[in-house]
Amino acid sequence: MFTEHDERSLGQTIEDECPNDAERNFSSDSDVHVTREDQSKINKFARLNAKLQDLQDEIKDKENLMKNLDDASDELLMVDDEEEPVPFMVADVFFHTPLEETKAKLETLKDELTRQMEELNSKGSRFKEEMALLKRDLYAKFGDNINLEPDED
Repeated sequence: MFTEHDERSLGQTIEDECPNDAERNFSSDSDVHVTREDQSKINKFARLNAKLQDLQDEIKDKENLMKNLDDASDELLMVDDEEEPVPFMVADVFFHTPLEETKAKLETLKDELTRQMEELNSKGSRFKEEMALLKRDLYAKFGDNINLEPDED
């Protein structure tokens, strides 16, 4: 148990380390009051940032899939026997389809993938615009006391 002397010396140690109130606070500029509206904007920015990161990951995955489809289309150009069925993988199963049908399916898949990527890019642009407005408002109020920039990895 602490004695009264221990409590005073513990209190004195804390006061010695932080001799005045200004040093106990982050800085003298940190007196900006955070309102509920400000906190709501900060939370909204964080949610949009997380969604944007997920969207960028999804776009990257779709770009890789598009590259694979392009590679498959290139491989089909090198097929010698156009009458022989070509294996076409759907999920975990291969179907043997005629060459022309396989080419048509690949083009359909690439068109659909392109459309999906355009939608994702459009959505990402909307997120970035909204984040820019929030960033402007928050930096205007908090200045250097807030960091809304992505971490450098």
